[in-house]
Amino acid sequence: MSKGLLFFCCACCILVLTIINLSIGPVISGRISRSWGYANCPYRKDQWDIAKDNPSKTDDNIKFNEKWNYDECQRMKGLHDMEYTSFIFDIVIGFICALIGLLHLFDLKKDFVSNTGLIGLICGVVGFVLTFVYVIFNGIVCTTYGTGTYKRDGDGVFAEKTEAGKFKCLYYDEPENFHSYQATYGELNKKQYNYKKDFLKDIDINCIFLYNYYSTSSDYPCGREEIITLPLKASCEKLYLPAIDDVYNKDISDRFLTALILSLFVCLANIGLALFGFLLFRTPGDF
Repeated sequence: MSKGLLFFCCACCILVLTIINLSIGPVISGRISRSWGYANCPYRKDQWDIAKDNPSKTDDNIKFNEKWNYDECQRMKGLHDMEYTSFIFDIVIGFICALIGLLHLFDLKKDFVSNTGLIGLICGVVGFVLTFVYVIFNGIVCTTYGTGTYKRDGDGVFAEKTEAGKFKCLYYDEPENFHSYQATYGELNKKQYNYKKDFLKDIDINCIFLYNYYSTSSDYPCGREEIITLPLKASCEKLYLPAIDDVYNKDISDRFLTALILSLFVCLANIGLALFGFLLFRTPGDF
């Protein structure tokens, strides 16, 4: 297979995979908040600075509140911006390089092959950098930040009995880290976070903790302590969270994962575009 054909294939791969990404990207598709694009991160930075000067604030309290909010803002805004930037740039370079490569394959503009190689080299390098940065932001947000959906195991359990009326929280980390019991975007494709017929059907309703999704984190029983006391549920061996009646969570998690995987392939295709572009620039006669 000639270098020119491989150059064309890399460009087509970038174009096709990015078109798919445009339809499934979690930000571009609107499945997550587009307000991330204009989030006020400087305000959160100011709040963090104020907290550091507050003697009543502990290091852990600041770490999981003001600092966490600032880091989350920076990364989610970065994900938003890089999704648009990398996808649009990859679409453009994929189309241009594929079109020029196709012309050369039909023996048109053969005297332009050297310039085509230089264009491919530059576009491939820039495209790889932009797409790889997007992959990093996607991975960090997907595996770090919670969605407000409380964690539970595959059976819907969030706490197990230690003694009469006392239960140990499965996902407790430390008193200030109330983020530890929130499922991340990457975990939302699991069965316990989506609709499943007869899920918790045989569970005693008295052992299901009915909480308000719109309440503050402090209303959740495992928010501040590892062992919780619930005398009215003393007969329960385990405590469960309510079943979820839709598949929205799986959709958003799958979009993160699919965009991440496809973007990794786009990174490889960009490397190929840059490599074969360089070879064509050096030896244009090999097209």
